Amino acid sequence: MGVAIIGTGSYLPYLKLTNFDLENMVDTSDEWIVTRTGIKERRICPKGKGASDLGLEASLMAIKDAGIKKDEIEFIICATITPDMYFPSTACIIQKKLGLENIPSFDFQAACSGFIYGMEIAKGLISGCGYKKGLVVATECMSRLTDYTDRSTCVLLGDGAGAAVVSENEENGIIDSYLSSNGKYENLLFTPGGVSLKPSSFETIEKRENFMKMEGSTLFKIAIYSMSESVNKVLERNKIKKEDISIVIPHQANLRIIAGVAKNLEIPIEKFFINIEKYGNMSAACIPIALDEAVKNGRIKKGDLVITVAFGAGLTWAANLIRWVK
Repeated sequence: MGVAIIGTGSYLPYLKLTNFDLENMVDTSDEWIVTRTGIKERRICPKGKGASDLGLEASLMAIKDAGIKKDEIEFIICATITPDMYFPSTACIIQKKLGLENIPSFDFQAACSGFIYGMEIAKGLISGCGYKKGLVVATECMSRLTDYTDRSTCVLLGDGAGAAVVSENEENGIIDSYLSSNGKYENLLFTPGGVSLKPSSFETIEKRENFMKMEGSTLFKIAIYSMSESVNKVLERNKIKKEDISIVIPHQANLRIIAGVAKNLEIPIEKFFINIEKYGNMSAACIPIALDEAVKNGRIKKGDLVITVAFGAGLTWAANLIRWVK
């Protein structure tokens, strides 16, 4: 038996933050943002809601799409860097909201590469531990980590959630994954305050250390290289030609990064699914939301070979090679 994705779902909050809204908040312009990032608007989680609320909605859609009952889910894995709270895990909160009990549910984080890592974890639980069906959720409220006085980062980030039901299957849908990281780059993308090293205090709040910090120019080059490497590795390992790939689902961090990866790989940009203009960077949620949209829009059909690829804080980078079985 193989392991495959049998259902996908996504959820975007209704609140929109456009480039024109940001013009009234910080020294920027619609033209500046679009030229440098490709982003026009992003979604914002309403006050009083959190990552579990977004993740719940995406999960319900994925379960419906899979055509299964909720109680067929045997585990929940949640990729997030913006959990509802330190503990309990957001996965456990989603489990409660789904009305499920007595199944393993846990969070992990690989930042923007989280969903791709989650696919491989789910595959291992099914192929090696006897589970039959599980839920992989990536849900992020990046607006909660956004410093809206920092024009270099506040234009990038948005909120959303995506989910997939992963199941034992006669066809092997999750063919292979390439996962990697390098902690020496931790200072390129990080949130310095608020946890054990620098607990929240008047000083951390005053210095705005509870918000994301980024070295954009250095990160840009590494992102293109690492994403290209991930795709090449997973293709070479499985002796698959680039022209056999039906679609590439890239992390939606920056349109220029996606274009750089396409050029590096010599894969036409038309094969890349791009929705960054609508949602911005939603960290781990980017990949499953784009995957769900590509399926619903008819860009992915039964039998297609799909590549997902991302990079994120850590730094982490990863790719999945997937055969679509639905």
